[in-house]
Amino acid sequence: MRKSSRRRLEVNVDELDRIINAALLAPMSAEDGQKLKTAVHAMAERLIGQRSTEKTSAVVEPTQGSGATSAVPSNTGKSKPAGHGRNGAAAFTGAKRVTIAHETLKSGNACPECHEGTVYCQKDPATLINIGQAPLAATVFEMERLRCNACGQMFTADAPGNAKADKYDVTAVAIIALLKYGTGVPFQRMERLETQLGIPLPAATQWELMEKAAKWFQPVLEEFIRQAAQGGVLHNDDTGMRVLQMEREPDDKRTGTFTTGIVSIKGEGKIALYFTGPKHAGENLADVLKRRSAGLAPPIQ
Repeated sequence: MRKSSRRRLEVNVDELDRIINAALLAPMSAEDGQKLKTAVHAMAERLIGQRSTEKTSAVVEPTQGSGATSAVPSNTGKSKPAGHGRNGAAAFTGAKRVTIAHETLKSGNACPECHEGTVYCQKDPATLINIGQAPLAATVFEMERLRCNACGQMFTADAPGNAKADKYDVTAVAIIALLKYGTGVPFQRMERLETQLGIPLPAATQWELMEKAAKWFQPVLEEFIRQAAQGGVLHNDDTGMRVLQMEREPDDKRTGTFTTGIVSIKGEGKIALYFTGPKHAGENLADVLKRRSAGLAPPIQ
């Protein structure tokens, strides 16, 4: 009886299970994807005779004495140039995607504009991105687009009612503010986290959102300053602060920049205030005390 000349194939099942389990929680890495692809090719070669030139050592364990060799294709692709802070819909790999059909037209219908041609679905739909949820999640709405092959008229499905015109929802702005100023997460660290989650969020974009949102919270800050001025005990201190660009008064000859921290104790509550600018702690404290009620005794510093 003739024996088979094929070598025995041993697959590292634990490694494949790890790759599949990880893919259920986050996008698969290029390395894990290559390992899974290699295992499938190797098993396909055994089952249906399909040749594979992929490297199998990562997930397929050869038996001793097999002497088998494989070629590894080299990756000579050039790296892509750095982006400019804006990301298209394709970059949001972790976003929920909602496909929206056109309300009245289907592929193959007559063109309602010229009544001569036929409309066909386009490969690339119109997109509308909404970003929200904590920490941050995104939904990409893909509105079906149809184009007449005679007159070229384009027909796009309307955005759904729950889609918002603004790309960044107020909940997204709020969570960025809390992470940055409430828990001290730097913008660049937030950018790296969201990129790993498939929701790109450049640090420059975060700053622009915070700069715009600061106007909304100005009344809240003013009230905190007013209440802090009524405290019985006030602590204050300075620390140096590097600021990239800051407007100064024309007659201000000083070059230093400080962040002043003021803690006001009022009853059992505490209010912490921070001021960054050319003024030192004494000047900032004096500005706060200007709002102190006239009938109150001087506070303890």
